[in-house]
Amino acid sequence: MNHIFDLTSDAGVATEARPEREREREHPSNEELLDAYSQAVTGAAADVGPSVVNIEVHHAPATQPNERGPRQGRPAGGSGSGFIFTPDGFILTNSHVVHKAARISVSDSDGRSFAAELIGDDPDTDLAVIRIDPPRDGGNGGALRPARLGDSSALRVGQLVVAIGNPYGFQATVTAGVVSAMGRSFRSRSGRLIDSVIQTDAALNPGNSGGPLVSSRGDVIGVNTAIIAMAQGICFAIPSNTAKFVAARLIRDGRIKRSYIGLGGQNVPVHRRLVRFHDLPGESGVLVLTVEKDGPAAQAGVREGDVVLALDDHPTPGIDDLHRLLTEERAGVRVPLTVLRDNQKMTLELKPAEAKAREE
Repeated sequence: MNHIFDLTSDAGVATEARPEREREREHPSNEELLDAYSQAVTGAAADVGPSVVNIEVHHAPATQPNERGPRQGRPAGGSGSGFIFTPDGFILTNSHVVHKAARISVSDSDGRSFAAELIGDDPDTDLAVIRIDPPRDGGNGGALRPARLGDSSALRVGQLVVAIGNPYGFQATVTAGVVSAMGRSFRSRSGRLIDSVIQTDAALNPGNSGGPLVSSRGDVIGVNTAIIAMAQGICFAIPSNTAKFVAARLIRDGRIKRSYIGLGGQNVPVHRRLVRFHDLPGESGVLVLTVEKDGPAAQAGVREGDVVLALDDHPTPGIDDLHRLLTEERAGVRVPLTVLRDNQKMTLELKPAEAKAREE
């Protein structure tokens, strides 16, 4: 009997021990977690690092007037990052890195140098595409290694991300962090609002601009673009889905085509009484301050003092909302423009024109 009891007791101990070992597997140790984190970062860096390039930009010297007449100043320059995204040498970077460059040179992770051509840039999204000629024989480092552009819409707050770039000229610097927020709006250097920007705390510094923001799977999910001066851990990247669209248009047309209507305005509230009386969709609109002579708005009958409420039946509670609606597809197409004039709601027929390329 005792012998049987001992066997039963041993079996009981084994039964008790099994759930504890299972719990250990379900809750890995700190060392295992750190190893997994390290492997995710090193894997992403290994996947995308060879695609990251250093970009050196040279601008034409500025002409400076003096007593003896104009004289040439010293040529200006700068640097940034980018990454190859096609096997035939197309590279994504920031517009502010290469805008109006007289000469662009690129060096890759193998130390090879290339002359680059500016294909097109879009200051409104701070994105640009340049191109290098891939080495015909593969060169010393072999063929170009393009990065994969991922789906930024699948990102989640708290997700691990890795930034790769060349801050202060230090080649292929890797930093890691998380997605701090999604859907941020960030104003580009042109003054236009960029929507759905990714906020991250992966450390960025001057020279990181144009480099990739990478998921743990090694997919590029953003193009690093800006930091908040005097702040720590507040950095921004243009989503990869935006970059895909912009890059395709820049390769096709050299620029992003948009429409314009030729007015200047500011955001203003609309009195609640008018909102209720006219059954308006919102409580604000765009007050027209200036109307370009012979522009689309002037031809439609828009006057200074009007408040724009909607374009093509889409509400425009602010100037940025109006900008978002001025896409290429609306250029040359007649659409209704809803305005308030002297407290009266009225609809004008507007035909937006194609916006000219920026020269700044």
